[in-house]
Amino acid sequence: MTHAASQESLLQAVQECAELAGSVAFSHYRKNVAVEWKGDGSPVTVADRGAERAAREWIHARFPADGVLGEEFGEQAGTSGRRWLIDPIDGTKSFVRGVPLWGSLVAILEGEQVIAGAGCFPAVGESVAAADGCGCWHDGTRARVSDIGEMAAATMLITDDRAFENAALRENWQRLTGTASVRATWGDAFGYLMVATGRAEVMVDARIRAWDIACFLPIIAEAGGVFTDFAGASTAFGGNSIATNAALAAESRRILCSI
Repeated sequence: MTHAASQESLLQAVQECAELAGSVAFSHYRKNVAVEWKGDGSPVTVADRGAERAAREWIHARFPADGVLGEEFGEQAGTSGRRWLIDPIDGTKSFVRGVPLWGSLVAILEGEQVIAGAGCFPAVGESVAAADGCGCWHDGTRARVSDIGEMAAATMLITDDRAFENAALRENWQRLTGTASVRATWGDAFGYLMVATGRAEVMVDARIRAWDIACFLPIIAEAGGVFTDFAGASTAFGGNSIATNAALAAESRRILCSI
């Protein structure tokens, strides 16, 4: 494939790459893998490294001019103007405890614009993928966010509410979720999957890296939702994120992000 590859072909490619990474990671799941701790305090295992290595090899074989940035092996520059972001296991802490709420994430960017993304969640048997203008696809069928427009009926999710470094934002999160039907920490990538497929209405990360969330920009948008950072920008590089259905988008951001 060339730089001019169609959106449909990129949708297929990003999904295949995420599923490959997910299959490699899943082969180590619940196998008592050894855990190492990185300088930032996050865990890493042979499963993370093996999944990212497989994804990089897959990309290099098919898109040799594209750059790659992955959580475990850093950045490899390309010449095409296109770059792939890889999070081989988003939710490694869950993974090593045998909790199935983890995913393998892959995104394709042109500059800082995410044009395609996919997440594979092999421990729960689900996958989701989207590309600009091609829709959001969940296990082969079109995915849509929910139509719930009342806070009291909403399910609101966060990876870890201890991650708020700003006390006002932490208080705003408490306000936002105070009347919610469900408030839970079904965090990491799994929360965004829930929003994209209409099973939750709000997902928040107070501190995040681009590879953790990039794939979800087209996934949430193509499912009819809204993905931004706390400043309201549609970006994977804002350091935080809020993904919602359309009906609660404005109100959720007004409550959470007003400081």
